[in-house]
Amino acid sequence: MADTEKPKAAAKAEPAKKAAAKSAANKPAPKTKAKQAGAAAPKAVAKAQPANAKAGNAKFKVKSDMNDFKSQATDSVRAAATKGKDLATEAVGSIGKLIRDSAGTIDDNVGKQYGDYARNAADMVEGFAGKMDAKDVDALAEDARHFIRKSPGVAIGAAAAIGFVLARLVRSGGKDA
Repeated sequence: MADTEKPKAAAKAEPAKKAAAKSAANKPAPKTKAKQAGAAAPKAVAKAQPANAKAGNAKFKVKSDMNDFKSQATDSVRAAATKGKDLATEAVGSIGKLIRDSAGTIDDNVGKQYGDYARNAADMVEGFAGKMDAKDVDALAEDARHFIRKSPGVAIGAAAAIGFVLARLVRSGGKDA
């Protein structure tokens, strides 16, 4: 009988195991952190891909807009520099003409020798105006860089003198208005 009881005990144990297995199959397995992260990861990757595509498009758009802005700014600066060069050339030419016109008065008041100095100065100033007019803005900028590297002391002195003259012009213009 001991033989029969053992199989019954084993038989009773088997249905308990089958019932536990059936209930485990019906219930979802508890999610561990690893499983939760694994399940959420594909969704996060799926959502992140369009965000990366949008970010890539946004970066491209920003770069494109910046390049457009840069080219517009460059064109505006070049146009302003060309206009400034034309005005400066005209002003230097006017100074040369003024010096030449004054040479006759200098001849009468101071002497012919000083009038000749004024005419030579007028020739140099008008020659400078002609050279300025003949060159484009980029060539003038390169010449200025070369001159500044060659003789920085003279460049600093010239900048100070130009600043002084401009300050005087601004002050006198403000009082007249």
